[in-house]
Amino acid sequence: MWIEIDAPPTALTNKARILTNSRKAVHSVRVPSKMDCADRLRLADLRVTRPRVAVLQAVHAHPHADTEMIIDAVRSVLPTVSQQTVYGILHTVTAHGLVRRIQPAGSVARYESRVGDNHHHDVCRSCGAIADVDCTIGETPCLAASHGNGYTVDEAEIFFWGLCPNCSTSQQRT
Repeated sequence: MWIEIDAPPTALTNKARILTNSRKAVHSVRVPSKMDCADRLRLADLRVTRPRVAVLQAVHAHPHADTEMIIDAVRSVLPTVSQQTVYGILHTVTAHGLVRRIQPAGSVARYESRVGDNHHHDVCRSCGAIADVDCTIGETPCLAASHGNGYTVDEAEIFFWGLCPNCSTSQQRT
């Protein structure tokens, strides 16, 4: 069961909205309920704790958020949670496949809840916005390396760099 919440107009939400600007503008965020997050943790054979549930909900609520944004979101629910606890949870849920960690060149690590597919990302050179891009062919990996070097490839991580619609419109005006 998913609940849909309207994102409040806070600085954190505005920052998250900038980072997830995509061709399909969305004004609400789909966040799994606490029960859904608890079920996901159990299915991954992880103990269910309030901080783990809060971290999963924060990653769902703020796609492509950096660690600082996730810490802020978790602390809005659990004010006493430590930074190290959030770092540890992010490491654990990433290792168990509940969250995906991406790190575009020159950027801090970011986390997303979209896992289990082979999607890629658009990254704006100007404002840093990140948007999901579906695989162009649909198979994993969607691009074949020109020379395999003996590797058995099971994933392709692609970042498309350019300007987001907001930044390209701004540059055309100036």
